[in-house]
Amino acid sequence: MSTLTKNIANKIDNFETKLKTHYYLDYNPSYQNAVFLAGIGRSGTTWLSNVINYNNDYRYIFEPFYEKKVSICQNFDSKQYIRESSNDKKFLEPVKLILSGRVKSKWSDRFNERIFTNKRLIKSIRANLFLKWLHLNFPNLPIVLILRHPCAVAASKIKLNWKRSLDKYLQQKYLMEDFLDPFRQEMERAEKLFRSSNDSFENHIFSWCIENYVPLKQFREKEIYLVFYENICASPESEIKNMFAFFNKKYDKKVLQSVKLASRLSGKHSSIKTGGSLTDSWKKHITEEQMYRAIEILQLFGLDKIYSQDPMPHTANLEQVMKT
Repeated sequence: MSTLTKNIANKIDNFETKLKTHYYLDYNPSYQNAVFLAGIGRSGTTWLSNVINYNNDYRYIFEPFYEKKVSICQNFDSKQYIRESSNDKKFLEPVKLILSGRVKSKWSDRFNERIFTNKRLIKSIRANLFLKWLHLNFPNLPIVLILRHPCAVAASKIKLNWKRSLDKYLQQKYLMEDFLDPFRQEMERAEKLFRSSNDSFENHIFSWCIENYVPLKQFREKEIYLVFYENICASPESEIKNMFAFFNKKYDKKVLQSVKLASRLSGKHSSIKTGGSLTDSWKKHITEEQMYRAIEILQLFGLDKIYSQDPMPHTANLEQVMKT
């Protein structure tokens, strides 16, 4: 390929990129035309967003609540809890803009591939603690919450050298009053261990429990769609069919190809890339002592009913955990 041809091709690529990330037309502002995908970091949210948007049906809005990148969300914290009864405009107004598609951002639009659109897929790892508030203020907004084994999540974060302090939870008065006071002593003990040893394994498990415990205790079944990473890996067709039915998306077998693809944010050691087991490869990176401690922490929250030493979730026990 000649230099001239390469330059022309690059200019065309740059023009298409600008169209998709800056000059797209989002022409239906109804928030009910959005699908909201939530989960914690390393739980498979980016991978699942690729599955949902396998046919480029949606404008893809990536992590719009990242306060350091999206200016209208400067009042959001990375672990923001919002009480169900809150009508605080500093939270409500930015969310209205995001759900209606009226926010353009180099950060959150960087993976968008849709130029003309009337539907949005919003993906966030920073929203678990205000999902119920979101549901009450924007009824009929389909919310999907993905869960993955806490040890798999912790192992992935540690591999990436992610550190996790529990201060952002401990310092939120309403969050502690409403949900976490019974766990304060154990959380403070884990935080002390983290500060003295720089070992964040326990804190990652606590973080997983907190960010899943809160929505599970707030929602009733059918108000939110819970999807488990391991179940999609094991039975992709039935799991995806059920999920698509929740937000009225037509199922097509072509979607199954996307399950086999690593997300843009997958590391080189991702099981999808290496061919390892998608459901239990994390066991090679967790010691018996860590596993035992993880189960102890899960038991504190009653979440051992869902996840145990078994890599697969015990979904039959969900009703024992969720709001009745």
